[in-house]
Amino acid sequence: MKIRSFHVREASTKEVPVVVSIPHCGIYVPEAIRENFASAYIRSLPMTDWHLHSLCDFLPGMGITTIYGTYSRFVADVDASPEGASFVALETPDGEPVYSQPPTPQDIHTRRELVYAPYQARLNELLQSRITRFGNVVFVDLHSFPSHLLHGQRRLDQQVYLGDDLGRTNPGWLTSAAQYSFNRAGLTTSRNDPFRGNYSVQHFGAQPRVSALYVGLRWDLYLDEQYPDLPPSHAGFRAFRNILSDAFTGLIGEINSGSLRMSRSQRMGSNLII
Repeated sequence: MKIRSFHVREASTKEVPVVVSIPHCGIYVPEAIRENFASAYIRSLPMTDWHLHSLCDFLPGMGITTIYGTYSRFVADVDASPEGASFVALETPDGEPVYSQPPTPQDIHTRRELVYAPYQARLNELLQSRITRFGNVVFVDLHSFPSHLLHGQRRLDQQVYLGDDLGRTNPGWLTSAAQYSFNRAGLTTSRNDPFRGNYSVQHFGAQPRVSALYVGLRWDLYLDEQYPDLPPSHAGFRAFRNILSDAFTGLIGEINSGSLRMSRSQRMGSNLII
């Protein structure tokens, strides 16, 4: 069975120039690929951004269009570079092998055409259509992860991680506005450490009319880390959804105040301090 590699939730009210991508919430794995996974650990899809698209299902009601992935990142990582075969990982960041037998060049080509390319093309279309309509667009690349990165690697002490590739993907106002909103809600944040932004943030953020931001959330803000794949019943799920809603409300307020309409040279000199 083949399914579409993305789902788009269009704005359901007056649209604002914001597009949110949730690339790693997908869990679909074709059976032939699943059978070639190297271990039960990989079959559990450990690097999935569990239920993040459900957490953010309020965004269209704020005028924000959302695109999210349907395939597991172990099939194809739609937020990785298209160069070579880097979007088909052979091992996890801590060296755990993904496959019993590595995918063939034909396998990789098929995944590029079926999964990777359509997602990136649709994301580009969404951004360009907002640029045509509004002149500029905000792009938020949203992720979540456990408080310990894979097999007890570095503990993530902060709760929210923001990345703009050291100021290269947006001129400062966007990252500062997001940081202020999360800090005001009592959450701790980190800026560009250790996450500067994945391929999509760096690629689209290099375009002059796109302000791009990576946002990474710890699972324990809204999930039970011991059982992240189960339907979300964590006590903090609804409360954190409200915090996210407030953060995006603040972002829209900054756009309405004119931050997005400033020229890039003006914004480069503007490091919003609230």
